[in-house]
Amino acid sequence: MHISDIHIDPELASLCPPLTPDEHTGLEAAILAEGCRDALVVWDTGTEPILLDGHNRLEICKRHGKECSVKALRFEDKLGAMLWVLQNQRSRRNLTDDQRAMLADQERKLLSKQAVSEGRKQNAAARWGCESTASIDSHPEQPRDTRTEAAKRAGVSEWKMQQAKAVSEKRPDLAKQVVSGEMPLAAAVREIKREEIKAQLEDVAAREVKAIQGLYDVIVIDPPWPMEKIERDVRPNQAAFDYPTMSEAELSELVVPTADDCHVLLWTTHKFLPMALRLLDRWGLKYVCAFVWHKPGGFQPIGLPQYNCEFCLYARKGSPRFIDTKAFSTCFEAPRGAHSEKPEAFYDIVRRVTAGRRLDMFNRRHIEGFDSWGKEATDE
Repeated sequence: MHISDIHIDPELASLCPPLTPDEHTGLEAAILAEGCRDALVVWDTGTEPILLDGHNRLEICKRHGKECSVKALRFEDKLGAMLWVLQNQRSRRNLTDDQRAMLADQERKLLSKQAVSEGRKQNAAARWGCESTASIDSHPEQPRDTRTEAAKRAGVSEWKMQQAKAVSEKRPDLAKQVVSGEMPLAAAVREIKREEIKAQLEDVAAREVKAIQGLYDVIVIDPPWPMEKIERDVRPNQAAFDYPTMSEAELSELVVPTADDCHVLLWTTHKFLPMALRLLDRWGLKYVCAFVWHKPGGFQPIGLPQYNCEFCLYARKGSPRFIDTKAFSTCFEAPRGAHSEKPEAFYDIVRRVTAGRRLDMFNRRHIEGFDSWGKEATDE
């Protein structure tokens, strides 16, 4: 049999995880130096040989005009050939547990088909034999646990098998990346969960209900704290702030339009940190952590350190979830803007890690992706 006669079946080829560029380069160098030492394995269908193992070796040998030995196997049907490919791939030492789990899930599907096929054959044989149909139906065989069987063959946990199954069913494109080694299985699972959360929060019907009721999934609050500007020699004629302030009692009565599950981010300063914590409690929110904006410089009271940071307290109502927690830290640096203006870097973070309806309360400029609430907000 000459290698030019061998055919490639796309479905069978898809069961073989591709080599990395380095692996392919190494294999090509080895074949050029020593020839093709391992035989190609084909399925002898009786009409044409179909390649089962050695797709990279075949491509390299054809391109460089190298010969390679061929080993032929026979199978009753394509299902048997596919199972052989998966079992053969499983023996490769360079596969990760994630890749083994994905291949095991493919094997599970094939074993399920095999179990159905074998069951039909057994029933047909019994009906044509001495047993009656009633006897067969009254003594059904125990169902075959193909997931456990495939997991044991691959040497992976059933939990990892469940993850592989979920990725394969919900995002075949991500499954291919896991099989190829481009993406860890856990990362694929996180991406699917992120999309599911985002889809739930951005469901049209849900958004319409929240819009009617004026409820939000994400709320940023930058209250007009009841502070008085300190008179200093730098600006001796300025004794009050340029915008209205609210007392703690007034802020306590504020109605925060939270959905059942809502992220709330409350900006505060060193002086009003205790008050901010009290307000969260009065609004019925659970404090979780504090984000710190590290600013370039800041006011330094006499005899005290320079106040070169601000705090944004993160609290929640219900059980909201972030859609992305990668590179998501409680500290961030950003340049200062206009007076009391919060940095765009902060809003970039919020837009990346949350989904749903967002509200910016007491804001002083329009923020993309947020509804505005506040006397000083503009659409510019």
